Amino acid sequence: MTIRHWALILAATAAWTGGAATAQDAPFTAADKRVVVEQLDRTLKANYVFPDKAKTIAAVLRRHLDAGDYDAVPDRHSLARELTDDLIAASNDLHFAVGVDPEWVADYAARQDPARAAALREEERREETRKNFGFAGLRYLGGNIAYVDLTHFADPEPGYDAAAAAMRFIENGDAVIYDLRYNNGGYLEMAQLLASQLFPGDKDQELFDYYYTLDGRRVERGQWVLPALPAKRLTGKPVYVLTGSTSFSAAEWFAYTLKKLGRATLIGERTAGGAHPVDRKPVGSDFFVQVPIGQIRDPVDRSDFEGQGVVPDHQVASADALAVAHRLALADLAKSDPAKQADADWFAPELAPRARPATAALKAITGRYEGRRIDLVGGKLLYTWRERLRLTLEPLAGDLLAIEGVRDFRFRIMRKGGKVAALERIDRDGTTQTYARLD
Repeated sequence: MTIRHWALILAATAAWTGGAATAQDAPFTAADKRVVVEQLDRTLKANYVFPDKAKTIAAVLRRHLDAGDYDAVPDRHSLARELTDDLIAASNDLHFAVGVDPEWVADYAARQDPARAAALREEERREETRKNFGFAGLRYLGGNIAYVDLTHFADPEPGYDAAAAAMRFIENGDAVIYDLRYNNGGYLEMAQLLASQLFPGDKDQELFDYYYTLDGRRVERGQWVLPALPAKRLTGKPVYVLTGSTSFSAAEWFAYTLKKLGRATLIGERTAGGAHPVDRKPVGSDFFVQVPIGQIRDPVDRSDFEGQGVVPDHQVASADALAVAHRLALADLAKSDPAKQADADWFAPELAPRARPATAALKAITGRYEGRRIDLVGGKLLYTWRERLRLTLEPLAGDLLAIEGVRDFRFRIMRKGGKVAALERIDRDGTTQTYARLD
């Protein structure tokens, strides 16, 4: 069985419960609401990972019902939202969600039909293809650092080729940064595949240990580093994982396990705190509940982060995490290989925090230089040479200017008597060339 970590509840609940009113929404009587709560009670007790807690949660919902808290709820979608809020409040588990989806409930039973199951899988594959199976961005940052922007962990069966291509793309990096700041989770098996690239294949290494309920019986599983991969391993290369407050579920497990195993440095904000594997279960003929059905444990001390989140090694605002990770990676590489100190020094001005210069300061730079000119257009500096080649300039610290799309050289403004006198080109090898100002 594949354990699916569904998307962040705060985002997904709106999509599941906010649809237009349907015939099922009228009439919707107090008796109907009581039936829904009673059916939800049975579903929780049969599936929730903590049976004793399920009884407590169900009792809370029944008290709300008996107190008349749901009397004013006008329709099924509104009741689903109320029940979701009450489930989360009673359990402190963000995985809970109640939705209204009669078609899905009908499909749940129909999935026993092989043809219908195949059609649903094909529909999911097409949707994932449009999302490139979660791989939103792959590139190399300055200093030969591979960067992976991953929006979610897709099912690795249809997503294997995309994952393999991504793994091959990053295999020549000196370090790798995984960006999970906005990753809402997904399939733990994809996390297993990607994490396996970071460990040797000739040594047994467990990544995740978990159990879940399947048709009333307890199933225990462990996921280990895979012995065969479609790309070179990154064994020994520094790894950095970016986290944010919306990093959720499988994204959190990827970060948490790598941190516990001493394989990655985490940078960003404390994560959401959703550690439990979940499944959707029907509630009557119209409703469904997303319910935690198991518990995952790390391979070191069998702990988790449910309700607490994963605390990064370097806590910074998520918006700043990439620049901080890039600086840290360059510094770590320079420590292990002094020859790479030049990379750290070269990229430091681009990665340093800086305030945008005032318009007057930008205007002072504009003008004609030997064979080129700088203009201020739409609040940005525009560098033109040969009258038709143009790139944007980005002010850095210390009168330095980065050039759009150029990594091998940058400019520095030269001043004389407080006025801009020349534009100096600085190459990465230290050579320079000066272009005098002509106006």
